Amino acid sequence: MPSFVPGLVHTPVTPFTRDARVDFDLFGKVIEFHLRSGADSLAAPMHAGESVSLTDEERRAVLEFAIKQVRGRMPVIAHVSHSGTGMAVSLARHAQEAGAAAIVATTPYYWTPPPAMVLEHFAQIGSAVRIPFFVYNAPEEMAGTKVNAELCLKLMDKLDNFAGVADSSLDWQFMIELVDFARGMRPGFLLLPAVEYMVSAGAIGGRGAFSPLAAIAPTLVRRLYDLCRKEQYVESRETQEQVAALRQVVKKGGVASLKAAMRAMGRDCGEPRPPVRALGEVEYGRLAEALGAMAALRAEPQGW
Repeated sequence: MPSFVPGLVHTPVTPFTRDARVDFDLFGKVIEFHLRSGADSLAAPMHAGESVSLTDEERRAVLEFAIKQVRGRMPVIAHVSHSGTGMAVSLARHAQEAGAAAIVATTPYYWTPPPAMVLEHFAQIGSAVRIPFFVYNAPEEMAGTKVNAELCLKLMDKLDNFAGVADSSLDWQFMIELVDFARGMRPGFLLLPAVEYMVSAGAIGGRGAFSPLAAIAPTLVRRLYDLCRKEQYVESRETQEQVAALRQVVKKGGVASLKAAMRAMGRDCGEPRPPVRALGEVEYGRLAEALGAMAALRAEPQGW
């Protein structure tokens, strides 16, 4: 299978109307913003896009809309995680039919199956399609069975299209083992940081990145990515510290803080869908003040 290199992957939010319906008109503006703001690929709908609050029908509609809106200008990766294997397989098949360039999935929602069943879960998802398949390792979001190097190596034996791992664990020992062992078996295998700590990931062999923060500061994130792609890790230190500071500001509130930060940058995408609680006005004021004090954001686009 030809290798697929996602590069810098933006993970768009899903905007909602006041009555909590997907706002596709505004979603089109979100996608266009990412297309002209340094993305190499898009992944939708990821957890930053509130995928777990969307019905299966809505997830399919969001993906189809994104692919149609992009019109081949860059690859779109489909997020197909689900609580059940068969449901994830169904989303994966739909993604391939809709024209997605690749799929990505994490461990089953809610359930905590033993490692053998997690392996089978991933194997069935990946074998349902011909396009590249990425495992999303997000233990902070997904408590339960741990994705480790041994599981990934077994999955490589089962799937020719297992292309890599998007990792948000910050477990450097796991990441080092994965790069060392997996690339011995499959030289094109990719490790992509799924949070914006790109310097450390790049130094141990990571390539590409998934970036929710690109919705707030695409210029800053792109600069960090380009420096790390050139292996200019010393030169990238200041930019990495700026990106890390931004992450700390929005991390606690999750998608509510992400959407609030976009609002502060002039790109209001509405509130998150319940049960996620939107920030109150006092919380929003503090967040906006913290963002306004960050000199690194002054070069970022304001508005759409």
